[in-house]
Amino acid sequence: MADLHKLTIAELSEKLAAGECSSVDIINDVLASIDATDDKVGAYLTIDRNSALEQAKAADEARASGSNAPLLGIPVAIKDLLNVKGQPCTCSSKILEGYIAPYDATVITRLRAAGAVLLGRVNMDEFAMGSSTENAALGKTANPWNTDHVPGGSSGGSAACVAADEAIASLGSDTGGSIRQPAAFCGCVGVKPSYGRVSRFGLTAFASSLDQIGPLTKTVKDSAILLEVLCGDDQLDSSSIEMEVPRFGKHLTNDTSLAGMKLGLPQEYFVEGMDPEVEKVVRDAVEHCKSLGAEIIDVSLPHSKYAIAAYYIIATAEASANLARFDGIRYGLRIDGKDPLELYEKTRSAGFGSEVKRRIILGTYVLSSGYYDAYYKRAQKVRTLIRNDFTEAFGQCDAILAPVTPTPAYKLGEKTDDPLKMYLDDILTTPANLAGNCALSLPCGFSSDHLPIGLQIIGDSFAEETILKVGHAYEQTTEWHKRKPVL
Repeated sequence: MADLHKLTIAELSEKLAAGECSSVDIINDVLASIDATDDKVGAYLTIDRNSALEQAKAADEARASGSNAPLLGIPVAIKDLLNVKGQPCTCSSKILEGYIAPYDATVITRLRAAGAVLLGRVNMDEFAMGSSTENAALGKTANPWNTDHVPGGSSGGSAACVAADEAIASLGSDTGGSIRQPAAFCGCVGVKPSYGRVSRFGLTAFASSLDQIGPLTKTVKDSAILLEVLCGDDQLDSSSIEMEVPRFGKHLTNDTSLAGMKLGLPQEYFVEGMDPEVEKVVRDAVEHCKSLGAEIIDVSLPHSKYAIAAYYIIATAEASANLARFDGIRYGLRIDGKDPLELYEKTRSAGFGSEVKRRIILGTYVLSSGYYDAYYKRAQKVRTLIRNDFTEAFGQCDAILAPVTPTPAYKLGEKTDDPLKMYLDDILTTPANLAGNCALSLPCGFSSDHLPIGLQIIGDSFAEETILKVGHAYEQTTEWHKRKPVL
């Protein structure tokens, strides 16, 4: 059966329940799509075809026995920093090349319990450090809409495989926008859950107080279905929150009215130098939400202009500590030296790429004696101010509408020689991570070069139901999500 790879989780679940196709049919169709297009896109690092087909057969047998697990038989691609027992987990870094995960991350355990088929590992910026997936050490990924352009990052492979119909859905991680930005660049839906909503156990940490795992999908409803599976308290992760998981998917209905909702519009997010087409498309999306009954009000997030500076101090400081474990002693790459110090130096010099080294050095510097108070401590104070801005804003509105990025996807190589310019790509996404809020990106238009543009919907902590409702209403009354790249 052709074109199953083009369908959504919700559509395939209906077909599977009605007996119109099998999970094996879906896997074979998705694998055929990967074979036809991934030489152009480069989303996948590894695919375990035999395992995927075995999982699909098991899903079909479980369905025949009466199982109705929410993701039964649905293939999901996994960002290469989540541990899947028996599979590589390289973080797209030479220092972990050949490493095989000995256990499952909690989100993987939950996917398995929900019946999902784990399809393969997708590319990313090394250790999730980057905004274009050009910092990947083990392969390059292109934007399916124009393969001369970046897919975004660090979850570039996760977004590209969904946009190219090489997966039905995928998992990514978002530290400063690494789900939302590639979702916007590739024209799919990406959700960064509230900090603590999803367990980080089994996620290779970049910045522990910022990282969150989330879904990348073809529709808002699919994100809601997948998010419901991922969420929940985990005794293996002390940062996960013990609270009831809402029925995200069930709460999305055919009602597209936003009457009674107040949506905030922060002028600070329409930054100087923003591409005029991005601003116009996003403002048109805001007007569309208004036509659905929402009241649009101006809100102020005055400290968001300091978010990039605070983020790149806090994130690099935490990365410096987290990446100290990759030393050639216990696992991964090992280059021997005459003593332990030389072993460390040779291993880390050869194993880490230039961007990872840059961030480790910067993080070590801001944590060093004499600079901790001047940089790290001050950045944490700014983080509190940003959090307070959001708290005040959400006292006035239910959710905030904003652009995801200042520009559409740029060309491969355009910013690789200017790291600071690439860091500024995160100017509109990092505030939500610093505050711990939830946020969603979905397609809201295209540039004149036919590149997707994303609308960002930001909610208060643990207000995922609200942002999903707004996103679903917008999506159901527009056609942007139905457009597909031609490869």
